[in-house]
Amino acid sequence: MRIHSHVVRLKPYVSRRTISYAKSVQHSQRWSTIRTRCAVVISCGVLFAACGSPQSDSEVSTTIATPDDTTNPFVPQPIEWKPCSDGSATTNISCGFIEVPFDYDNLDQGSFVLYIKRRAATDASLRIGSLLVNPGGPGFGGSSMADDAEYYFSSTLLQYFDIIAWDPRGTGKSTPYVDCVDQYDQYFGLDSPPDTPTEKQALIDAGAEFDKKCEEGSGSILPYISTRSSATDMNTIREALGEDKISYFGFSYGSELGATWVTLFPNTVRAAVLDGAVDPNSTALEEGISQATGFEQQLNAFLANCAQTPTCGFYNDGNPQGALDDLLRVIDQTPLVVRADRTAVTQGVMFTAIAQAMYSDSLWPQLDSALTLAQKGDGSGLLALYDNYFQRNPDGTYGNELEAFVAISCLDDPGASSIEEIDASVTRFTDVAPRLGANFAYGYVCTNWPVPQAPKVKVTGIGAGPILVVGTTGDPATPLDATRNMAKALEQGILLVVEAQQHTGYGANSCIVEAVDAYLISQTVPQNETLCKS
Repeated sequence: MRIHSHVVRLKPYVSRRTISYAKSVQHSQRWSTIRTRCAVVISCGVLFAACGSPQSDSEVSTTIATPDDTTNPFVPQPIEWKPCSDGSATTNISCGFIEVPFDYDNLDQGSFVLYIKRRAATDASLRIGSLLVNPGGPGFGGSSMADDAEYYFSSTLLQYFDIIAWDPRGTGKSTPYVDCVDQYDQYFGLDSPPDTPTEKQALIDAGAEFDKKCEEGSGSILPYISTRSSATDMNTIREALGEDKISYFGFSYGSELGATWVTLFPNTVRAAVLDGAVDPNSTALEEGISQATGFEQQLNAFLANCAQTPTCGFYNDGNPQGALDDLLRVIDQTPLVVRADRTAVTQGVMFTAIAQAMYSDSLWPQLDSALTLAQKGDGSGLLALYDNYFQRNPDGTYGNELEAFVAISCLDDPGASSIEEIDASVTRFTDVAPRLGANFAYGYVCTNWPVPQAPKVKVTGIGAGPILVVGTTGDPATPLDATRNMAKALEQGILLVVEAQQHTGYGANSCIVEAVDAYLISQTVPQNETLCKS
């Protein structure tokens, strides 16, 4: 994913991706996606919009990989698997580390040590090989997917593959990792979109301060954490595992990572699933507008559903749209104070809370309750959704996922290169998203990012074979049109469409699970544009 405006990606996720499941007579498990952290263009309507960079798109070199581009100048050591020391309970999970260079073209620059987990196939007699997995982001460690594999994948799939989950460079328990700030409120709790020059300057200052903190805390690694570098790490992991070809399953941002990998190392691809993908060749501005459109559509769907449901607390005699607009105006004028030691619920906080609930219709009742409380002057429900988005811990601490998300996003695709360019794009956002657009448009972190943009990889997948791309009809973070463009960009992209109101599609119904599993297990390629309905 890329960073543009509102902090809702993410993603996300992004973004650990959490899936609830229940038994079904038709299938052993049925999933309902709750959310994938960071699958939206991070638009912390406060500070992360249209990231810019010292270089414009025309000044950044683009790499077009050729089908035989599979060499690796770095020879990794085999992974030494040991019992995990982080509380992994099951006996079929083991842990290890792999050292990779900062720069594959200059091995003397330093190295990352990647934390990696393996969940062994549950039926050794059926084992096909390894399945590399990524939950989204960028910035989220993926190693926990080994522990949570049964929530991500069908029991059938787990019979056939070792799940190989790792924390990408700069993230999670891999070292060194991105570390910028300890508290988020002063950067993400600001009022947005700005109504006055003072409010706008507060966003600009917050972005500049965040950049400064990132450079102070992680400056030495910031040039080396691009998606391109992580995709090369995937090839290094494959080599360390001793497999000539390997399979992959990536969600949300993981689709962008996977598309980069299949383009750079096509001859090593056995199979790859990209679930919840953006248009890989869109500009930062285009992707931001696409995501603003997707979130606006989901918000409209939420409001329409509420208007038809008198039991909805925000029903407002069938006019929840008017009630929301009134509430936004009230909170913009008078933010709701929940606790003296926390940010007030500003309009920016409210927009983040709304965006959090758009990841899945399973979160709509929580948003309904939060908005109903806010009408009565109680912002606690909205603050809870805002905190859930940023994964604030009960003790008030945060992980480093968001810092890594920003750092990777700004390095990969900075977008606008000046404050003036960001401001000029606002009307394009509000034209497609009257309620949420401005909040997506504003944000100034990447305009002052301390390192230049990394070279881009033009996604083609030439020589990689059929790649399965999954899109969801009601996905706000990676709208279906964008996902369809991913499938078109790949030489043999095959699109599966899932009818659901959520971000990412695998697990939404038995149709999509069975189609994806058949592709990964037996390499049965479904018909392009197959529609999976619940």
